[in-house]
Amino acid sequence: MYRLRGKILLFTIISLFVGISSYAQDEEVTFQMNLSKEKLGINERLRVEFSMNKDGDNFSPPPFEGFKVVMGPSQSISSSWVNGKRSFSKTYSYILVPTARGNFTIKQATIDIGGETYKTLPKTVEVTAAVDKPSDQKNVDDVADESLHLVAEVSKGNPYLNEAVTVIYKLYVSPDISVTNYRPLDNPTYNNFWSQDIPVTRHTAQNGTYEGKPYRYVVLKRVVLYPQKAGKLDIEPLSLEIFVDVPTNRRDFFGGRIYTQTSKTVSAGKRTITVKSLPEAGKPANFGGAVGDFEFSVTATKKQLNASESLQAIVEVSGKGNLKLFQLPEPELPSALEVYDPEHEENIQTYSSGMEGKVSNNYTIVPSFRGKYPIPSISFSYFNPSTAKYVTLNSEEINIEVLEGPTSASANDAAGTNTSKQLVVPTGKQFHFIKINPNLSPIGINYFFGSNTFYLLLFGPLLLIPIAIFSFKKREAIAQDVVGNKIKKANKLARKYLSTAKKELGNKEAFYVALEKGLHNYLKAKLKIETSEFSKEKITSILLDKKVAPVDVDGFIDLLKSCEMARYSPFSDVQMQNDYEKASTVISNLDKQL
Repeated sequence: MYRLRGKILLFTIISLFVGISSYAQDEEVTFQMNLSKEKLGINERLRVEFSMNKDGDNFSPPPFEGFKVVMGPSQSISSSWVNGKRSFSKTYSYILVPTARGNFTIKQATIDIGGETYKTLPKTVEVTAAVDKPSDQKNVDDVADESLHLVAEVSKGNPYLNEAVTVIYKLYVSPDISVTNYRPLDNPTYNNFWSQDIPVTRHTAQNGTYEGKPYRYVVLKRVVLYPQKAGKLDIEPLSLEIFVDVPTNRRDFFGGRIYTQTSKTVSAGKRTITVKSLPEAGKPANFGGAVGDFEFSVTATKKQLNASESLQAIVEVSGKGNLKLFQLPEPELPSALEVYDPEHEENIQTYSSGMEGKVSNNYTIVPSFRGKYPIPSISFSYFNPSTAKYVTLNSEEINIEVLEGPTSASANDAAGTNTSKQLVVPTGKQFHFIKINPNLSPIGINYFFGSNTFYLLLFGPLLLIPIAIFSFKKREAIAQDVVGNKIKKANKLARKYLSTAKKELGNKEAFYVALEKGLHNYLKAKLKIETSEFSKEKITSILLDKKVAPVDVDGFIDLLKSCEMARYSPFSDVQMQNDYEKASTVISNLDKQL
C-alpha cells in the first residue's frame, strides 16, 4: 500500500514538472502595440507602448506620421517567478504629441525574437480640436525630460588650423524643478585638438531662454580647443547624470507641494566643426605655425661690457594665439661670442577667447675679446585669422661693444655673422710657464730583485687565478640569463633603427621623417613585408595576428600618427625627446614578442 502511494506521488510530481516545462516551451510569443487612448485633443499627449513576452533584438519603431516624438524610447523590463512559472515582459515607450487634426494610422513596429520577425498590428488614432482639460498627466520622468537640457555652445564652426575654438557646456533647467546634484558619465577626449580646460569655480545660476521659453542655466564646463588637423572634426558629447526634485500634484498637511526625486541622463550631443587649412598663397618661408595676433622683439640686457662678463639676449613673442604650439626663431650670433643654450620662459593665461601672454628664450652670451659685435635683425611670421593674412615682423639690429679685454687677431672676422660656435679659450689661460727646475733624481742599477716590480711579477699570476674564475662564472651567469639577454638585444635593436632619428633631435622635419622610416624598417626586417605600403589599420591587424599586446600596438600606431602630425603642426624639443624614448620602448617590447 505504501509503495503504491509513493509511486503515485512520484508520478504526480514528474507530471507537474513536465507540464510546467511543456507550458514554458509552448508559450506563444506575443508582440503588441498599446495606446493610452484612441481619441485625443490636439493639445493632449499620446503614450505608445510596444510590449513583448520574450526578449528580442533589432527593434524598429514605426515612423509616427502626424505626431512628434517628445520623449522616448524608454525601455522597461520585468521578470518574475510565480509558482514555478516565469513571467517576462519588455516594453518600449514613446510620448507623442499630434501635429495636426485628423485620423492618423500608427503603422507596424517589428522585432526579431528567436530568429523570427514579429510585427504589431497598425492602429488608428483620431485627433480632435483642443480640449479644455487634457486628461493625460505627465509623470515624474516626463517632467524631468522636458525640463533638463545640456547644450554645447561652440564659438566657431569654421575655424582655421590652430585657431582657438571655445566650447561652453550649459545646463538649462526649467523653473518648475530644482537640481540637487550631478555627476559626469562620459567626458569627451577631444581627438585631433590641443585642449585646455578653464576651471569653473562657481556654478551660479543665471536667467536665460531655451527654445523661446524662460529657463535658468548654469555653466558646467569651459574648454579651449586648438584644432591640429584640417577637415571635419568631431567634438565628442559630454554626458551627465542629473539628480532633480520634481513637484507632484500631491500636497502635504500644510498645503505645500510634495516633491519627488529622480535622476536623468542628459547629453550635449556630438558637434562637428570644419577646420580650414592655412592658405599657401603668401606663406613666408620662415613660417613656423604661429596663429593669432602677436608682437615680436629681440633685446639685450647690456650693449656695452668687458670681456668675460655676460649679457642676455631675449627673443620674445607676446599677444593672443597658440603661444604653446610654435617655436621661437633663433638669433644669428657672431661666432666669436660664446653662447649657452637658451632658457625658455612662459607667462601664459588661458581665457575663454584663447591663450594670452608671452613666451621667450633667454640666451646667455659671454664675449672673450674686445671689439664690436652686431646681432643682425631676425624675422618672425604668423597668420592672423581675423584678417586671413600672414604677417612678418622684424627685430632691430643690436650692436654689442666689448670695451676691455684681449684683442683677437681675427677680430674683424669674429664680428661676422657666421652662426657656428667656436671654442673660446677663457681669458688668463692663454699661456703657461715652462718649468726651469725639473726636480729630477738619479736612479741606481741592479735594483730589480727585491723591488716592487719583482714581487708584482712573481705573485701577480697567482692573484689573477681567482679573478679569472670569478669572471668565468659571471659570464656564465649572463649567458644563462635568457630574459636579460633578450632585453639587451631588443634595446640594441631599437638603438640601431632609431640612430638616425636621435641624430636629428631638435630638427623637427628631419627627426620625424627618420623616426617614421625607422619604425617601418623595423617591421620590414621583422615581418618581411613592405609596411610603408600599408595603412595603420592593416599594420594593427598584422601585429594583433602576431599576438602582440594591444597596448604596444596602440603605442606603435600613436608614434606613426605623431610623425604625420609633425608635417603640419609644430613640435617642441621636449615632445621630440618623449617620442624618441617612446619609440625605443615600443620597439623593445615588440621585439620581445615577435
